[in-house]
Amino acid sequence: MVKLNKIYTRTGDDGTTGLVHGARRRKSDPRIEAFGTVDEANACIGLARLHTGTDHPEIDRMLALIQNDLFDLGADLATPGDDPTQGYEPLRIVAAQVERIEADIDRLNESLSPLRSFVLPGGSPAAAALHLARTVARRAERAMVEAGSTDEAPIGAEAMKYINRVSDFLFVAARAVNGNGTADVLWVPGANR
Repeated sequence: MVKLNKIYTRTGDDGTTGLVHGARRRKSDPRIEAFGTVDEANACIGLARLHTGTDHPEIDRMLALIQNDLFDLGADLATPGDDPTQGYEPLRIVAAQVERIEADIDRLNESLSPLRSFVLPGGSPAAAALHLARTVARRAERAMVEAGSTDEAPIGAEAMKYINRVSDFLFVAARAVNGNGTADVLWVPGANR
């Protein structure tokens, strides 16, 4: 259980931050960038939920699960490698979390008409907020790929699958809150030439 008695510790004043096992890394480290961007995506989902809670309760429930999972993902990323001397099993994203979000994507996608063009972010406030969260989740995915390629400890396969599915979910959810795609704003190539 997490217990925070004091918000500022001054330990990061030197430009470093702590990982779960206590090691310090520069705040510019790719792994720190990765879980920081996952946190940013989570905050964007929180903002999107301001628009989904009343009008789209099923999607809001799904988003709440994703927000909790993104904290799990942050813990996964903040605990590189497996160190048996720590005395505990690190929290990792597992296949069941990926399977649940895939089932939610499939459930929402059933009601959507096929796409005939790319979708521009917008339509309704909820959709615009979900598209913003989607783009930040994609950036988190890119940061995780970078961290995995530069760190001595790889990023877990389920963690990579999960963040990829989060952005897929957010895209489908944005279409769902846009009247199941009827209010989507479609890209018209070269329309303003």
